[in-house]
Amino acid sequence: MPRFAFHGPYRHRISSFLALNRIAIATYLRRLAGHRIAPDWTADQEIGVMFWRRQFTKAMRHPDRDTGRAILDSLQTETDDIYAVTSRPNTAPIGDWHIPNRRVGTATILYLHGGGLAFHGKISLRFAQMLCHHTGAPLFAPDYRLTPEHKHPAQIDDALSAWHYLSQQTDPGKIVLIGDSAGGYLALMLMQKLRDLGLPQPALTIGLCPWTDIGNRGASLQGNDRYDLVQGWMALKFGDWLDAPGVPRRTELSPISYGFAGLAPLYLQTGGRENLHDMIVDFAQRQAQAGADVMLDAWPGMVHDFQLLDGTIADAQQANARIAQAVRWAVDGGDALASQGQTRLATGRFRAPGTQGCER
Repeated sequence: MPRFAFHGPYRHRISSFLALNRIAIATYLRRLAGHRIAPDWTADQEIGVMFWRRQFTKAMRHPDRDTGRAILDSLQTETDDIYAVTSRPNTAPIGDWHIPNRRVGTATILYLHGGGLAFHGKISLRFAQMLCHHTGAPLFAPDYRLTPEHKHPAQIDDALSAWHYLSQQTDPGKIVLIGDSAGGYLALMLMQKLRDLGLPQPALTIGLCPWTDIGNRGASLQGNDRYDLVQGWMALKFGDWLDAPGVPRRTELSPISYGFAGLAPLYLQTGGRENLHDMIVDFAQRQAQAGADVMLDAWPGMVHDFQLLDGTIADAQQANARIAQAVRWAVDGGDALASQGQTRLATGRFRAPGTQGCER
């Protein structure tokens, strides 16, 4: 069973809790009648997807952005996993440090949170602490400016400031850049910015369900609406909020439009039932063909940001273990990631010795 964490005004807490109970009752009744969203999902997975879809929908459609963010934060469903991490705020740049109680290796992580570039919820705090715990690396999570109040390039500028802050105290070759969802988008765009400025690249960039095109790309963007907590219309709205109204710059603002050959290696993860699946696969294939070092792992039954399911789902456990292994490999020369059953593509530095690469 998930653990509940409440935040903010009581009216939002109560509304969200009642909605969660309605969704849970409807889910159990539907399953008793033999109807499931996916045959391999547990009831808790179905309830979680439907609840978070409801929360995002209500938050995004509310005319007041601060109220929408409070709605999204009002009730968090968390796993029972305990993360041995100490967290403290940072003032310049604004953000949070997360320090593992037991450090492993010499890496430092720059983590860019998801939320469509428009939300910075408590769920991102949980994600940061989870990554810090599993990797055993100190992690800095900047509180970058959000859309729609702050348009492009505010988010990239803030990510660059966070990079300067870290790289002044840590060898860039020891920094691993990680972003989930829109944070994955921002991580990829930051890599391009570093190249443009002639600055060092991180040791590795990890994109977890990364948003690689702000426009309408791939059949899964709407085709997986049945399964995913993030819906196709939401991704498109996030793209609208990123750019100034009436001045669409989809090509300029989409990572898939750029080449990553010669930059830091890319390790990507996606779920087969998430809306961004097709654009992530398309991005990885394009970068592989262009000569970038890239590995893509895909778990067919998973949805967007499934890594947060952590100890409750075997696929999430495997994904998080792969993240930790990738960090140790890139910074401290640990074992390289081997292609496994979920690996869709592996090129360059990710190829096993003596192989011709992996793509399927």
